[in-house]
Amino acid sequence: MSPRLSSKTNIWITGASSGIGEALTRALARGGHRLVVTGRRQDALEALQQHAPELITPAPADTTSRESLQAIADRLESHGPLNMAVLNAGTCEYLDVGQYDSDVIEANLVTNVLGTARSLDIALPALRRARSQGQPATVVIVSSSAWWFPFGRAEGYGASKAALSYFAHSLRADLAAEGIDVVVVSPGFVKTPLTDRNDFPMPFLVTAEDAAERILSGLAKGHNDIAFPKRFTWLLRALGALPQALIDRMAASMARKSTDTQEKQE
Repeated sequence: MSPRLSSKTNIWITGASSGIGEALTRALARGGHRLVVTGRRQDALEALQQHAPELITPAPADTTSRESLQAIADRLESHGPLNMAVLNAGTCEYLDVGQYDSDVIEANLVTNVLGTARSLDIALPALRRARSQGQPATVVIVSSSAWWFPFGRAEGYGASKAALSYFAHSLRADLAAEGIDVVVVSPGFVKTPLTDRNDFPMPFLVTAEDAAERILSGLAKGHNDIAFPKRFTWLLRALGALPQALIDRMAASMARKSTDTQEKQE
């Protein structure tokens, strides 16, 4: 078993006000871990704090803003050396190709990729300080399994998650010499306020609580790549390994006419 969660740990979680982030916060607090939680909505963070006031510290911020993040930098170590940063804040906006708008691509990339990268501006120095004291340090980046297959309307979302996964794996290589782990989480469909807005079938849908337990189990076992549910992620990987011409035909057959529906998360 990994030492990551074997003792009481100091953890920062972004995107904590709903979905996977909220479920992770609740589960980790039950385990006695000390948490700094970030999201844009202060009221939601304060409500979350009520579940374990002595363990949960709200730190509202916009992860896409350098200034907003710098304003909470000192809170990351309010419980002591920071041992883990769970960078989970994200968004999903689908592209209506009939009304193509590059702003949709930008919105996904800014929140999912740049927001994660900017979160490391304040997380990485804190994690390095923990390592200098001989303590474990881990970066957990929540990506998605969506980019393994080119789904229609997901040009922006899938591209952002592909970029995020590449970023995380490169970061893992660079931080290995410092003893800082980088974990990539690639969920399938998880029932959250974000996916509740989807207007299409979501196979192998899991609850946010189930997702949190799978992530924590993978972390405790020392896994550096956590993908779930297995039946769905294995299927996507298998489809992605097919010849490109076949992938193209399958993706085109699955595409539907454009729609104005877009799903967004804070």
